[in-house]
Amino acid sequence: MGTAERRGTPADDGAAEVTGVRVPAPAAPDRDVPATGPDTRAGERPSGYRPLWSEEPARRRRMPDPVRTAAVRAVLVVAVTLIMAMVAFLCTLAESWLAFPMVLGSVAGTVVATWGVLDVWVTRQVWNQRHGVVSVPSSTARAMRRERRRARRQARAAERGPGRIGRRGGAGQLSHP
Repeated sequence: MGTAERRGTPADDGAAEVTGVRVPAPAAPDRDVPATGPDTRAGERPSGYRPLWSEEPARRRRMPDPVRTAAVRAVLVVAVTLIMAMVAFLCTLAESWLAFPMVLGSVAGTVVATWGVLDVWVTRQVWNQRHGVVSVPSSTARAMRRERRRARRQARAAERGPGRIGRRGGAGQLSHP
């Protein structure tokens, strides 16, 4: 049909008028074109309708951007290394002169692929350390840290002693010449 507008009424018996030309309706319904006719009502699907896919919620959260970037880089490097190893193997079987350079390239690729996988692991650890783990507000560890901080503050305040000049402003404040 292209981009032309379809104008039709239910009395057209499945035919639609496209800018003055009468075109019969297609025999088999397209999955991506909504069906029109007497068996479809607004918001309802025809009886033989079966969706192409069903939406499901994600099981896991999406990886953070730096981790995902490192993972894509590692997958690409590992894929290239595996291809080089396969070419080296086939060149060895064919007794080609290219076998030795490909073996050297495969060894270097293995080192780089190992670095790539370790990079994913380190990037993930750094991300978790910088951004923390999502914890429940009533977390026991959080409450214990809060208590330790409060105790340290009180200990430091007690060490300073009463002889210290406070920052209350006004009386007891030193003047500057």
